[in-house]
Amino acid sequence: MPDHITQSVERQLPTDEARDLLSLVRDIAQREIVPKAAEEEDAGRFPRELFTLLSESGLLGLPYDSEFGGGDQPYEVYLQVLEELAAARLTVGLGVSVHSLSCHALAGYGTKEQRKDHLPAMLGGGLLGAYCLSEPAAGSDAASLRTKAVRDGDDWVISGTKAWITHGGVADFYTVLARTGADGARGITAFLVPGDAEGLSAAMPEKKMGMKGSPTAQINFDGVRIPDSRRLGDEGQGFAIALSALDSGRLGIAACAIGVAQAALDEAVGYATERRQFGRPIADFQGLRFMLADMATQIEAGRALYLSAARLRDAGRPFAKQAAMAKLLCTDAAMKVTTDAVQVLGGYGYTADFPVERLMREAKVLQIVEGTNQIQRMVIARHLAGPDSR
Repeated sequence: MPDHITQSVERQLPTDEARDLLSLVRDIAQREIVPKAAEEEDAGRFPRELFTLLSESGLLGLPYDSEFGGGDQPYEVYLQVLEELAAARLTVGLGVSVHSLSCHALAGYGTKEQRKDHLPAMLGGGLLGAYCLSEPAAGSDAASLRTKAVRDGDDWVISGTKAWITHGGVADFYTVLARTGADGARGITAFLVPGDAEGLSAAMPEKKMGMKGSPTAQINFDGVRIPDSRRLGDEGQGFAIALSALDSGRLGIAACAIGVAQAALDEAVGYATERRQFGRPIADFQGLRFMLADMATQIEAGRALYLSAARLRDAGRPFAKQAAMAKLLCTDAAMKVTTDAVQVLGGYGYTADFPVERLMREAKVLQIVEGTNQIQRMVIARHLAGPDSR
């Protein structure tokens, strides 16, 4: 059974431009993404041509300034675009989120000259980005990263290994966090490294449970030399830049999670209204009807939470706590909804003939990336009760 999008979501969008934008996204999803999603995920094929199309359509720079090629869209709109893309194929939705994350340091902390030199190509010139924070021994404890950048005249020389890098090996540029000073968060600096830099290489992509079409790989920096003009922000400011990016990135993951959950619900409702047992559609049975109602309620709650956090961000107000809450609730909901969707379809749900088994496998990673859900609980608790006293 092919994937489908029912477009069952009634969106509240702030402008006619935003409504036209969502219509464009849905059209691209229906024509270019959905028909190939299952086949290409099964084959582990990364759809680079889709990202070129999205760039040409102005969809890779939506939340950034139009002065540098962005779309001037509020996060409230951008996140709903991500949701639509993720509902069609998570490799695409999450890929756009990661690309936006990789542009954050330059857009928010780069000099006017740096932004003028690099952002137009990054936001609308067909380039694809990756974000290099995690390392083999520094995941949740990102402040303990060991990749080093050593000053050599007007250059920096970067050495070390980054891990779990989405778009690793296919990205055109990497936003890299490296140690330039003492141990701890204050000794980290951000850099913009071109994907073809000498000494930069990618390991073989990881073999994953889901999102097989999205390459995830270690990136090795073997004496990669870049000029100081590619340092982003001040020396030692990198960890603060990274945390700022992750606050926004977590909202992207939340939106992607709701997209995956919505796709699973749509499949479950479609199946339940068509599948007949005991002489009537299985959607007539109260136990199953209650499952569908709970799934829909979790999705609506998650969507409302991520949009509320986005509106805080758009208003220039603090939103870190709400971003962590949205990431936590939305990704847990996606895992529950996709699991229940498999149950609704029964034995068919466990086969690759229906998309819900793929959606269930993909939902799991969203509880892990950009801060595990255990880390989100720590972030939320810190906002409520202050730092751990230990």
